[in-house]
Amino acid sequence: MEPRSGCPINAAVEVLGDRWALLVLRDVIFGDRRYFRALLTGSIEGIASNILADRLVRLVEAGILTRGTAARGQRARYSLTEAGIQTLPIIYALGNWGLDWRPGTAELRSRQQLMRDGGPAFLDELMDELRVRHLDAPSVPRDGLSPLERLAAAYAAAADEP
Repeated sequence: MEPRSGCPINAAVEVLGDRWALLVLRDVIFGDRRYFRALLTGSIEGIASNILADRLVRLVEAGILTRGTAARGQRARYSLTEAGIQTLPIIYALGNWGLDWRPGTAELRSRQQLMRDGGPAFLDELMDELRVRHLDAPSVPRDGLSPLERLAAAYAAAADEP
């Protein structure tokens, strides 16, 4: 995929500047949805199947995701590349803006607030966890819950609040 100009902002926007691409990445990163059907049915925004298929192809072509080969009768699994993992700070920055300037549900806002409170160290831990899950990197020993488990717990706690 050759960008329309040599501008790095343009090059990034051509891959990531569409809402569906970022929401697919959000669901792969935070929801660990790695199969087409899981991405389609798990989208709270209701992505259409043709749009999802197109964005997955684009993200694979851009080197953000890889598509595993599916044997007959099996589903292909998508995985983040290192470039895909490096989109986390971009998604985090967008989430912080949304936390400050847009309304949202307590459950979904709780995850962003947890990341904000954890700061760069939390993002680094989360990127390490994504490398283990998607790139088969060696796991980093930790005390307590993993970043994704902490995000899920924050969501569950906010969902239980009246």
